[in-house]
Amino acid sequence: MRKSHPVRRVVLATAATVSGVVLLLSLKPASDPAAASAAGAAPQATAAGQESPQGGSRGAAPAGSGTVTGDAVRTQYGPVQVRLTVVGGRITKAEAVQAPKGGLSDQKTQLAVPKLNQEAVAAGTADIDAVSGATYTSEGYKKSLQSALDKVKPASSGTPGAAGSARARTVTGKAVRTPYGPVQVRITVAGGKITEAEAVQAPKGGLSDQKTQLAVPKLNQEAVAAGTADIDAVSGATYTSTGYRQSLQSALDQAGG
Repeated sequence: MRKSHPVRRVVLATAATVSGVVLLLSLKPASDPAAASAAGAAPQATAAGQESPQGGSRGAAPAGSGTVTGDAVRTQYGPVQVRLTVVGGRITKAEAVQAPKGGLSDQKTQLAVPKLNQEAVAAGTADIDAVSGATYTSEGYKKSLQSALDKVKPASSGTPGAAGSARARTVTGKAVRTPYGPVQVRITVAGGKITEAEAVQAPKGGLSDQKTQLAVPKLNQEAVAAGTADIDAVSGATYTSTGYRQSLQSALDQAGG
Protein backbone atom coordinates (compact mmCIF):
# COMPACT_ATOMS: atom_id res chain seq x y z
CA MET A 1 0.00 0.00 0.00
CA ARG A 2 1.28 3.44 -0.99
CA LYS A 3 1.68 5.92 1.82
CA SER A 4 0.31 9.45 1.51
CA HIS A 5 2.94 12.07 1.20
CA PRO A 6 2.95 14.45 4.25
CA VAL A 7 3.07 17.57 2.10
CA ARG A 8 0.07 16.44 0.11
CA ARG A 9 -1.95 15.93 3.28
CA VAL A 10 -1.17 19.47 4.39
CA VAL A 11 -2.24 20.88 1.03
CA LEU A 12 -5.51 18.97 1.08
CA ALA A 13 -6.27 20.02 4.66
CA THR A 14 -5.59 23.64 3.85
CA ALA A 15 -7.86 23.51 0.80
CA ALA A 16 -10.67 21.99 2.86
CA THR A 17 -10.32 24.69 5.52
CA VAL A 18 -10.45 27.50 2.96
CA SER A 19 -13.54 25.98 1.35
CA GLY A 20 -15.23 25.77 4.72
CA VAL A 21 -14.48 29.39 5.55
CA VAL A 22 -15.82 30.55 2.18
CA LEU A 23 -19.01 28.56 2.72
CA LEU A 24 -19.56 30.02 6.18
CA LEU A 25 -19.04 33.58 4.95
CA SER A 26 -21.60 33.08 2.19
CA LEU A 27 -24.20 31.90 4.72
CA LYS A 28 -23.53 34.57 7.43
CA PRO A 29 -26.09 37.49 7.44
CA ALA A 30 -24.86 41.00 6.71
CA SER A 31 -23.48 42.56 9.83
CA ASP A 32 -22.48 45.96 8.46
CA PRO A 33 -23.16 48.48 11.28
CA ALA A 34 -24.46 51.10 8.84
CA ALA A 35 -26.85 48.65 7.21
CA ALA A 36 -28.06 47.44 10.60
CA SER A 37 -28.61 51.02 11.74
CA ALA A 38 -30.60 51.89 8.62
CA ALA A 39 -32.68 48.75 8.99
CA GLY A 40 -33.52 49.60 12.59
CA ALA A 41 -34.24 53.25 11.84
CA ALA A 42 -36.97 52.55 9.29
CA PRO A 43 -39.53 51.10 11.73
CA GLN A 44 -38.82 53.92 14.21
CA ALA A 45 -39.38 56.58 11.55
CA THR A 46 -42.64 54.95 10.57
CA ALA A 47 -43.79 54.88 14.19
CA ALA A 48 -42.90 58.55 14.61
CA GLY A 49 -44.87 59.42 11.49
CA GLN A 50 -47.95 57.75 12.96
CA GLU A 51 -47.66 59.45 16.31
CA SER A 52 -47.01 62.98 15.04
CA PRO A 53 -50.47 63.75 13.57
CA GLN A 54 -52.13 62.34 16.66
CA GLY A 55 -49.98 64.40 18.98
CA GLY A 56 -50.44 67.51 16.84
CA SER A 57 -54.23 67.41 16.98
CA ARG A 58 -54.49 66.64 20.68
CA GLY A 59 -56.38 69.36 22.54
CA ALA A 60 -57.00 71.44 19.40
CA ALA A 61 -60.25 73.39 19.62
CA PRO A 62 -62.59 73.84 16.65
CA ALA A 63 -62.10 77.13 14.83
CA GLY A 64 -63.90 79.89 16.67
CA SER A 65 -64.18 77.79 19.85
CA GLY A 66 -62.07 77.21 22.95
CA THR A 67 -60.73 78.94 26.05
CA VAL A 68 -58.36 81.85 25.62
CA THR A 69 -56.63 84.10 28.14
CA GLY A 70 -55.89 87.72 27.42
CA ASP A 71 -52.73 89.60 28.28
CA ALA A 72 -52.20 90.69 31.88
CA VAL A 73 -52.72 94.47 31.88
CA ARG A 74 -51.02 96.49 34.60
CA THR A 75 -53.12 99.11 36.35
CA GLN A 76 -52.41 101.54 39.16
CA TYR A 77 -53.85 99.05 41.67
CA GLY A 78 -52.64 95.76 40.20
CA PRO A 79 -52.84 93.58 37.09
CA VAL A 80 -56.08 92.62 35.37
CA GLN A 81 -56.32 89.53 33.17
CA VAL A 82 -59.39 88.08 31.47
CA ARG A 83 -60.11 84.53 30.36
CA LEU A 84 -62.87 83.76 27.84
CA THR A 85 -64.76 80.66 26.81
CA VAL A 86 -65.80 80.97 23.18
CA VAL A 87 -68.15 78.70 21.25
CA GLY A 88 -68.73 79.24 17.55
CA GLY A 89 -67.12 82.65 17.68
CA ARG A 90 -69.37 83.80 20.53
CA ILE A 91 -68.37 84.55 24.13
CA THR A 92 -70.22 82.17 26.46
CA LYS A 93 -68.23 82.87 29.62
CA ALA A 94 -65.89 85.60 30.85
CA GLU A 95 -63.89 85.70 34.06
CA ALA A 96 -61.08 87.75 35.55
CA VAL A 97 -58.22 85.45 36.53
CA GLN A 98 -56.35 88.46 37.90
CA ALA A 99 -57.78 91.62 39.42
CA PRO A 100 -56.64 94.27 41.94
CA LYS A 101 -56.73 93.05 45.52
CA GLY A 102 -55.97 94.22 49.01
CA GLY A 103 -57.71 96.89 51.08
CA LEU A 104 -60.29 98.95 49.19
CA SER A 105 -59.36 97.18 45.95
CA ASP A 106 -61.06 94.01 47.20
CA GLN A 107 -64.40 95.82 47.48
CA LYS A 108 -64.06 97.46 44.08
CA THR A 109 -63.07 94.19 42.44
CA GLN A 110 -66.04 92.35 43.99
CA LEU A 111 -68.31 95.11 42.73
CA ALA A 112 -66.85 95.61 39.27
CA VAL A 113 -65.68 92.23 37.96
CA PRO A 114 -69.06 90.41 37.96
CA LYS A 115 -70.59 93.34 36.06
CA LEU A 116 -67.74 93.42 33.58
CA ASN A 117 -68.04 89.65 33.04
CA GLN A 118 -71.73 90.00 32.28
CA GLU A 119 -71.12 92.92 29.94
CA ALA A 120 -68.46 90.98 28.03
CA VAL A 121 -70.80 88.03 27.44
CA ALA A 122 -73.72 90.29 26.50
CA ALA A 123 -71.74 92.56 24.16
CA GLY A 124 -69.51 89.91 22.61
CA THR A 125 -66.82 92.59 22.17
CA ALA A 126 -64.50 94.71 24.30
CA ASP A 127 -66.74 97.74 23.75
CA ILE A 128 -68.28 97.64 27.23
CA ASP A 129 -69.03 100.35 29.76
CA ALA A 130 -66.70 101.07 32.67
CA VAL A 131 -68.06 100.37 36.13
CA SER A 132 -68.45 103.55 38.15
CA GLY A 133 -65.88 103.73 40.94
CA ALA A 134 -63.61 101.14 39.31
CA THR A 135 -62.24 103.02 36.32
CA TYR A 136 -58.74 101.54 36.36
CA THR A 137 -60.02 97.99 36.77
CA SER A 138 -62.54 98.53 33.98
CA GLU A 139 -59.93 99.90 31.57
CA GLY A 140 -57.54 97.05 32.33
CA TYR A 141 -60.36 94.54 31.91
CA LYS A 142 -61.32 95.92 28.50
CA LYS A 143 -57.73 95.82 27.23
CA SER A 144 -57.21 92.23 28.41
CA LEU A 145 -60.59 91.27 26.99
CA GLN A 146 -59.63 92.67 23.60
CA SER A 147 -56.33 90.79 23.61
CA ALA A 148 -58.20 87.57 24.39
CA LEU A 149 -60.62 88.22 21.54
CA ASP A 150 -57.68 88.79 19.21
CA LYS A 151 -56.45 85.28 20.00
CA VAL A 152 -59.72 83.57 19.06
CA LYS A 153 -59.39 81.82 15.70
CA PRO A 154 -62.18 82.81 13.33
CA ALA A 155 -64.41 79.97 12.22
CA SER A 156 -63.39 78.71 8.80
CA SER A 157 -64.86 76.54 6.09
CA GLY A 158 -63.68 74.69 3.02
CA THR A 159 -65.74 77.05 0.89
CA PRO A 160 -64.50 80.66 0.96
CA GLY A 161 -67.05 82.92 2.57
CA ALA A 162 -69.23 80.05 3.72
CA ALA A 163 -68.31 80.47 7.39
CA GLY A 164 -69.18 84.17 7.38
CA SER A 165 -72.53 83.60 5.76
CA ALA A 166 -73.28 80.76 8.17
CA ARG A 167 -72.60 82.96 11.17
CA ALA A 168 -74.30 86.10 9.88
CA ARG A 169 -77.79 86.27 8.41
CA THR A 170 -80.09 89.13 7.52
CA VAL A 171 -83.80 88.45 7.84
CA THR A 172 -86.84 90.66 7.49
CA GLY A 173 -89.89 90.26 9.67
CA LYS A 174 -93.42 90.48 8.43
CA ALA A 175 -95.02 93.89 7.90
CA VAL A 176 -97.36 94.62 10.80
CA ARG A 177 -100.26 97.00 10.21
CA THR A 178 -100.95 99.73 12.76
CA PRO A 179 -103.55 102.56 12.78
CA TYR A 180 -100.84 104.90 11.48
CA GLY A 181 -99.17 102.64 8.92
CA PRO A 182 -97.15 99.41 8.61
CA VAL A 183 -94.07 98.61 10.65
CA GLN A 184 -91.49 96.14 9.39
CA VAL A 185 -88.16 95.22 10.97
CA ARG A 186 -85.01 93.79 9.43
CA ILE A 187 -82.26 92.32 11.61
CA THR A 188 -78.77 90.92 11.15
CA VAL A 189 -78.02 87.89 13.31
CA ALA A 190 -74.53 86.50 13.93
CA GLY A 191 -73.77 83.62 16.27
CA GLY A 192 -77.38 83.59 17.45
CA LYS A 193 -77.19 87.25 18.48
CA ILE A 194 -78.77 90.36 16.96
CA THR A 195 -75.97 92.62 15.73
CA GLU A 196 -78.09 95.15 13.85
CA ALA A 197 -81.77 96.13 13.69
CA GLU A 198 -83.58 98.61 11.48
CA ALA A 199 -87.13 99.50 10.57
CA VAL A 200 -87.55 99.21 6.80
CA GLN A 201 -91.13 100.42 7.18
CA ALA A 202 -92.58 102.78 9.79
CA PRO A 203 -95.53 105.21 10.06
CA LYS A 204 -94.93 108.43 8.15
CA GLY A 205 -96.65 111.66 7.31
CA GLY A 206 -97.56 114.55 9.61
CA LEU A 207 -97.10 113.84 13.30
CA SER A 208 -96.13 110.24 12.53
CA ASP A 209 -92.82 111.43 11.09
CA GLN A 210 -91.82 112.98 14.40
CA LYS A 211 -92.89 109.93 16.38
CA THR A 212 -91.05 107.59 14.03
CA GLN A 213 -87.85 109.64 14.23
CA LEU A 214 -88.14 109.57 18.00
CA ALA A 215 -89.11 105.94 18.50
CA VAL A 216 -87.39 103.86 15.84
CA PRO A 217 -83.73 104.58 16.80
CA LYS A 218 -84.55 103.68 20.42
CA LEU A 219 -86.34 100.50 19.38
CA ASN A 220 -83.40 99.50 17.18
CA GLN A 221 -80.98 99.93 20.08
CA GLU A 222 -83.26 98.02 22.44
CA ALA A 223 -83.53 95.12 19.98
CA VAL A 224 -79.74 94.77 19.70
CA ALA A 225 -79.22 95.13 23.45
CA ALA A 226 -81.97 92.69 24.46
CA GLY A 227 -81.47 90.16 21.70
CA THR A 228 -85.19 89.38 21.87
CA ALA A 229 -88.52 91.01 21.08
CA ASP A 230 -89.12 91.62 24.78
CA ILE A 231 -88.33 95.33 24.64
CA ASP A 232 -90.01 98.36 26.18
CA ALA A 233 -92.43 100.52 24.22
CA VAL A 234 -91.34 104.08 23.54
CA SER A 235 -93.53 106.59 25.31
CA GLY A 236 -95.77 108.47 22.87
CA ALA A 237 -95.33 105.84 20.13
CA THR A 238 -97.29 102.90 21.48
CA TYR A 239 -98.66 101.64 18.16
CA THR A 240 -95.29 101.89 16.43
CA SER A 241 -93.61 100.11 19.35
CA THR A 242 -96.16 97.30 19.34
CA GLY A 243 -95.87 96.82 15.58
CA TYR A 244 -92.08 96.91 15.84
CA ARG A 245 -92.02 94.17 18.47
CA GLN A 246 -94.34 91.93 16.48
CA SER A 247 -92.29 92.32 13.30
CA LEU A 248 -89.08 91.81 15.28
CA GLN A 249 -90.41 88.57 16.72
CA SER A 250 -91.33 87.27 13.27
CA ALA A 251 -87.80 88.07 12.08
CA LEU A 252 -86.33 86.21 15.05
CA ASP A 253 -88.58 83.25 14.28
CA GLN A 254 -87.14 83.12 10.76
CA ALA A 255 -83.59 83.35 12.10
CA GLY A 256 -84.27 80.55 14.55
CA GLY A 257 -83.87 82.82 17.56
